[in-house]
Amino acid sequence: MDRIDASLVALRRILRATDLFGRELAQSVGLTAAQFRVLQIVAETGQCTATAISQRMRISQATVTSLVDKLVRQDMVQRVKSQTDRRQTNIVITEKGKQAIAQAPDPLQQRFVRKFDALEDWEQAALIAALERVAAMLDAEDIDAAPVLDTGESLTLS
Repeated sequence: MDRIDASLVALRRILRATDLFGRELAQSVGLTAAQFRVLQIVAETGQCTATAISQRMRISQATVTSLVDKLVRQDMVQRVKSQTDRRQTNIVITEKGKQAIAQAPDPLQQRFVRKFDALEDWEQAALIAALERVAAMLDAEDIDAAPVLDTGESLTLS
C-alpha cells in the first residue's frame, strides 16, 4: 500500500471510530456525543448555566439550548431558577442523568485525552502539527469545531 492509500485508510479509521462510538453511545444511553458532553459538564459540578456550557464547549448559546432541551425531554437534566439570581437558570443533573453517565461507554475523546497526555511533549507537538496540516489539506482549517469527537449530530458553532 502506498503512502497516499495508507493516509486515507488512517483518516477513514478515525472517522469510523467516531461513528461507531456515536452508535454505541446512542444504543447504550440514547444520547449523541454532544448531548453526552453537555451531561458530563453538568455532572462535574452538579449544576451550571447554559452560558458556562457554551463557553466550555465553544458552541453557540442556541446550540446549547437545543442540546439541553433534548436532555430535559429525556429527564437527564432539569432547569432550575437560581436561588441567588432569579434571572439566571441553572441546569441540574437528575438521577437518570447520573445513571446515563455511569452506564455509557468510555467516551472516545477521554480515551484520546488519556493517551495524548501520556505522550512526550515533542510527540504531542508533532501530532498537533500533523493534524493541523491534515485539516489544511482538507480546506478545513477555518471550520469552527467543538472539542467533541462526533460525526453525527452537527453543531451550530458560535
